Amino acid sequence: MLKNHGKGVVLDRRLDNDTEPVTWLGLCELRIMNDRRWPWLILVPQRPDMQELHDLTPLDQAMLTFEMNLVGEALKKATGCTKINTGALGNIVRQLHVHVVARSEGDPNWPGPVWGHGTREPWPREDLYRFAEQIRASL
Repeated sequence: MLKNHGKGVVLDRRLDNDTEPVTWLGLCELRIMNDRRWPWLILVPQRPDMQELHDLTPLDQAMLTFEMNLVGEALKKATGCTKINTGALGNIVRQLHVHVVARSEGDPNWPGPVWGHGTREPWPREDLYRFAEQIRASL
């Protein structure tokens, strides 16, 4: 279920299979959800054995909030979206991770949630790399 990921953190295999790395931030690894229907980023705090936000130290909670805001702002700048959705569910993948999703009126399942809607559509490799570069430039 978990894959060794370096920095003492083991990345859940589902996150590893469904996402691609973008960059490392202060606390989190930033990854792209490999689903081109939505510009969708994932923050994975680099702390072992974390499942809940309250499992983090107060300082790490503050850092995660800062990075969520930084990534949300960069995603909005890069996409021009209507709304940024942020959430940490963990019902299926227990490893603490935070979704930051760009939403716009008329996108698939607007205004409903992205989770569990339809079938994932992987990015073409070139488009995925281009989007990752846009995000890095916007950070």
